[in-house]
Amino acid sequence: MKLIIKLLLTALAVVVLSKILPGVAVEGYGSAIIVAIVIALLRLIVKPILVLLTLPITIITFGLFLLIINAFIIMMADYFVGGFAVATIWWALLFSLLLSLFQSILFSLIKED
Repeated sequence: MKLIIKLLLTALAVVVLSKILPGVAVEGYGSAIIVAIVIALLRLIVKPILVLLTLPITIITFGLFLLIINAFIIMMADYFVGGFAVATIWWALLFSLLLSLFQSILFSLIKED
């Protein structure tokens, strides 16, 4: 149940950020839910592989390269979801940062068991 609530809160954050950021567009709430699911799956499957492959550069940059990996995941979600569009990698980077911030705020509202 908590997973569904987190996905819906992420979809809400995607909709809000698409209204705020001019370089990000989402067609509707259904597309936002699909974007939330795709981002969650990409973070679960693809991100560990990318982190492992880019470990040397991540160490050299003291972990800042993880921001680029997150932006790349957002761009991959743009590729896979039809009703979601991100203009450039810079908008994806800003979207990723703000999405993480919104998620941490919204997830803090959920009661822990």
